[in-house]
Amino acid sequence: MLKRMDHSNSDTETEDYQQPLLHRKDDHNVQRAPACCSSRYGLALLSCYGFFVAYALRVNLSVAMVDMLNSSTSGNASPSVCPRHSSPVRPTHNHTASVYNWDHETQGWILGSFFYGYILTQIPGGYLARKYGAKWLLGLGILGTVIFTLLTPVAADLGPGYLIAVRVLEGIGEGVTYPAMHAMWASWAPPLERSRLLTISYTGAQLGTVVALPLSGQICFYLDWTYVFYIFGAVGLLWFVLWVFLVSNSPSSHSRISDRERLYITSSLKNELSPTVDYIPWKSILTSLPLWAIVVAHFSYNWTFYTLLTLLPTYMNSILGFSIQQNGMLSALPYLGCWLIALLGGQLADYLRETCLYRTVLVRKAFTLAGMIGPAVFLVAAGYTDCDYILAVVFLTISSSLGGLSSSGFNINHLDIAPSYAGILLGITNSFATIPGMVGPVIAKALTKSNTIEEWRIVFYISAAINLFGAIFFTLFGRGGVQPWAVQERVHIQ
Repeated sequence: MLKRMDHSNSDTETEDYQQPLLHRKDDHNVQRAPACCSSRYGLALLSCYGFFVAYALRVNLSVAMVDMLNSSTSGNASPSVCPRHSSPVRPTHNHTASVYNWDHETQGWILGSFFYGYILTQIPGGYLARKYGAKWLLGLGILGTVIFTLLTPVAADLGPGYLIAVRVLEGIGEGVTYPAMHAMWASWAPPLERSRLLTISYTGAQLGTVVALPLSGQICFYLDWTYVFYIFGAVGLLWFVLWVFLVSNSPSSHSRISDRERLYITSSLKNELSPTVDYIPWKSILTSLPLWAIVVAHFSYNWTFYTLLTLLPTYMNSILGFSIQQNGMLSALPYLGCWLIALLGGQLADYLRETCLYRTVLVRKAFTLAGMIGPAVFLVAAGYTDCDYILAVVFLTISSSLGGLSSSGFNINHLDIAPSYAGILLGITNSFATIPGMVGPVIAKALTKSNTIEEWRIVFYISAAINLFGAIFFTLFGRGGVQPWAVQERVHIQ
């Protein structure tokens, strides 16, 4: 159970309850700026659109892959483990795209190759965003991903090696997105609105998945797989134009923000941010146990997330027997639930901290436990549904939906423990959390060569065990307050 803040003088209580400065009436006479039509919530919505684009470009290959394979050699249209479900007759007049004879190993490397580029720009992204600003770094990163997405059909025709190279380059572009956005939120998110703003922003990832999976299936069904990359690439170009003209790095540089909102944001953050941009306490960062608690939780959660993200369409096709049209829609259900739960969880987390005065560390740990143990339980249960496809889809949906609670847990804890270095911290944790995306699909493909329910059950057990370990580790070592090294260390340059 969560425990209310008792205002004791212990070091732990002080550490975990530093942030609600505006909540103490005698600290500031600054009134909260309205949320409606505000610049900070405008940033949340536009960054939500940005993460929508980023994840749509990331996951569309998972569905398109089902349609890119030569059915006579890949087993793509071979009988599934469970009876195949009837679907409308597929139109054939527009299906002129190439198909390929890629084996299971090649498919695994193609699906995982994105993350080999993604891991390279995590820490550099956090550092560059802190030093030079996040707006152009994030904007150009996603623009690069858009351009290489548009080149995907050409690369696939040239060969799997070229497609892998293009996916690696897409990953390099997207690798800066989360560190850059965390660095931007360090200047934009008042502490008592942190869960709300960040969940609105980052749930664009789930929303992009929710839209991209079924829409990709429909595009493949009625057109062909090449249009998946062209259509989502165009959506990404539109976002880049809006981002360039509507976003600023900080409230102080924003041309349309009200004076009241600017004062509210800067006043709420002034005691949390480091006074210097140039100095980064690398030793303190790398030896911080609260940071490593986030690393372990982030790695563990992403193992399940990325495994399902890349392979759920394959599971729906090869095991449950759904067609390409049905596949994307059903594969999207778990992420629709995740999006809704994450948004509601953000509101609840800030309510518990601001109104009920629960300590931040307890809120973060409670949401992390619920958002990691719950998914593990239902993921294992999904492996025992056999051919009861309704129950399988329900369990997978509940599993991913509960995972949305972690958005208000470890996922934004970087801003609690070191807001000045949040981008760098996220770069570090996301570097480790990218490893599951690199090796998870390869391992899962290797374990499911025969595409049996028993093989997939092993994949689910591995993911659940890793999730459970991450939840326990964060509960033991996670913290909720600004760490001393994040505000107190200085470098005096003569």
